[in-house]
Amino acid sequence: MLQIEIDNGSGFCFGVTTAIKKAEEELAKDKTLYCLGDIVHNGMECERLRQMGLVTINHEEMERLHDVKVLLRAHGEPPETYELARRNNIEIIDATCPVVLKLQKRIKEQFEAPSGAVEGATIVIFGKKGHAEVLGLVGQTDGNAVVIESFEEVKKLDFSHDIYLFSQTTKSLDEFHRITEYIQSHIAPTATFRSFDTICRSVANRMPNITEFASRHDLILFVCGRKSSNGKVLFSECHRVNPNSYLIEGPEEIDPAWLKGISTIGICGATSTPKWLMEQCRDAITITVNQ
Repeated sequence: MLQIEIDNGSGFCFGVTTAIKKAEEELAKDKTLYCLGDIVHNGMECERLRQMGLVTINHEEMERLHDVKVLLRAHGEPPETYELARRNNIEIIDATCPVVLKLQKRIKEQFEAPSGAVEGATIVIFGKKGHAEVLGLVGQTDGNAVVIESFEEVKKLDFSHDIYLFSQTTKSLDEFHRITEYIQSHIAPTATFRSFDTICRSVANRMPNITEFASRHDLILFVCGRKSSNGKVLFSECHRVNPNSYLIEGPEEIDPAWLKGISTIGICGATSTPKWLMEQCRDAITITVNQ
């Protein structure tokens, strides 16, 4: 008999859950609420909220709005966004994740500290260039921070000056430690180096969990929006552990051929994957095998 298990460790993280709850609460009071960017990197959840009245906008569209409510998602925003809201009399519903807010504050304090203003000092952010969270972090330094996406890019830094290293909250803990060790071993004797481990543990701890989960099943269905950075990292680990792993956005992408000769199926997802969507995938498999 086919066994299907949904990973209890998958699904929305605290920040995303809070953002969606705030959106639902505001939409219960007003018919329209604007959201700056996709509230979550999952098309089906975005569509559910769109049907409730959530309107997704970009920064250019926000500049043309006045006297409305705009929700800021969990990723956070740079200071310019708050200034724009003030000028246009926009009420901000701030759903920035507390972990991201704390990181923004630490980077801003470091940038404004006397040591952060030393000529040649570099604030480095390990993160994905152009990612919403990273744009918000760089904004705390008036655009002066250096963003590196991978271990290879750390070699391009100037090690003759002070370096202060931070990380996007959802990056790999192992890679962050590699980058830290490399800078420590290459920084000039006359320069100062400090690293700040700002990776969210509720996200980082999902890696060992997903590794164990993927190893237990014949087939892994990783349910995730293809825009999700966190999803790409977690799915890559699933596929490494279990090559019979497939990334799908919803039940309609499940290929019945994958189910042949399979005894156990594991369904898991990213921090942007709603539990109801994983349950839909489980139900779709059940219907398929019983036909």
